[in-house]
Formats: sequence, structure tokens, C-alpha cells
Amino acid sequence: MTSIFRAAMGPAFDRLHPALRRRFSVGLAGGEACTGRGVMDRIWHGPAFVKPFLALGATRNILVPRAGRNVPFVIENVPYTDGFGRETVSFVRTFDLPGRPRRFDAQMVLGPRGDRVLDYLGTHQHLATDLHFHAEPDGSLLIRSGTHRFREGPVDLRVPDLVGATAEVRESYDDTTGRFRIRVRVVNRYFGPLFGYEGSFTASYTDIRTRGVRPGLRPVREEARA
Repeated sequence: MTSIFRAAMGPAFDRLHPALRRRFSVGLAGGEACTGRGVMDRIWHGPAFVKPFLALGATRNILVPRAGRNVPFVIENVPYTDGFGRETVSFVRTFDLPGRPRRFDAQMVLGPRGDRVLDYLGTHQHLATDLHFHAEPDGSLLIRSGTHRFREGPVDLRVPDLVGATAEVRESYDDTTGRFRIRVRVVNRYFGPLFGYEGSFTASYTDIRTRGVRPGLRPVREEARA
């Protein structure tokens, strides 16, 4: 058994920088969780009309409604088995913005065909998207999102391109500083860049068999549909 990220990437996983290979090897088989701590040099927003949508998403820990610079943050990648028996890895980001911290929650599982990762967003997993992982020539990792889907009760809808967006994540490791670097851009095909952040962090690893999953890390509601 291997991590969901190695399974989705196949042989390309071995082209990643060694530090990235370890970070994305977190899983039940390896028995490790990863915690990243660092600073976002910049959290930015697009046009003013984007702000109400970000504020709405923030009620379910989706996206971040405030911009800022030099914002401390933590990312928690913890593997666990969800209520449907699937290996899941949390991607819970907490941004220490003035006033109160803001969270951006995601839980990832291996897609049903094993060639991609399925990303459930927010506290109630109402939004889901396929993620495609690519190893870049310099050993960095590029992640691109696919079509978003909205699920609630019997409702199962594709989010229209007019209001949907594509996320692009680039993560690399700087051997000089010993830090991971991350850059995220969320773009709408009609309205352009909507939201993003960039910064750096260090990572530490813990044994999940002794630490487990802390309260509040798992979502309030889990979605079975892939």
C-alpha cells in the first residue's frame, strides 16, 4: 500500500524533489502526518465583486475572505479513514489574520479510477473537484483542479464556468533555505484571477499511531459521491 498521491502520480512521483516525495508520502501505510508552519508573504484577492463570494465561502472554511501580507499560517496533512472506509488526507490551512484566524479546509481521497485525487472542500464537503498532479522538470509539484461539483442531499450539479474557477498550486523545496515554497492561484475563465496566496514553510512529521487526528480537523459532514 502506498500514499494516495504516489498512487495517482505513478512513476512521475519519483521525479519530485526528495523533500516533496516525503511530504506527499503521508498516509496510513507510512504512518506519518505532516505539519507545515510558515508565513504567507501575500494573500490577495481579485476585483471587488469577488469579496462577497469569498465571505460566503468562508462560512464553510472555503477560501479566505481577507487579504494580507506576512501572515503566519499552519497546514495540517493528517491521514485517516473516513466514514466510508476511504483513506483520506487532510489539507487544513489556518491563516493567523488580524482579528481572528481563518481556515481553508480540504480533505483528499484517491479517485475511483486511481489516476487522480478527489478534493472535497469545506466543513461540509459540498464542493468537490478532481486534482491532477504533475512533476515539473525542476522537481517541483504542479497541481491543477478540474471541474467543480456541488453536492447536497439529492442535488449533484456541475458548477457552471461562469461562477466556477480553476485552481493552480505550485509547491517546491528550496535547498538553500530548507523551506518549502507554495504559490496558489484561483482563476475564473471569464473574470480572471480571483484569489491566491504565496509563501514558504518548514515541515515536521509525527507518528499518527500515537498522535491520531485532533478534534476539529475532520469535516462536519462527509460526502460519498466521487
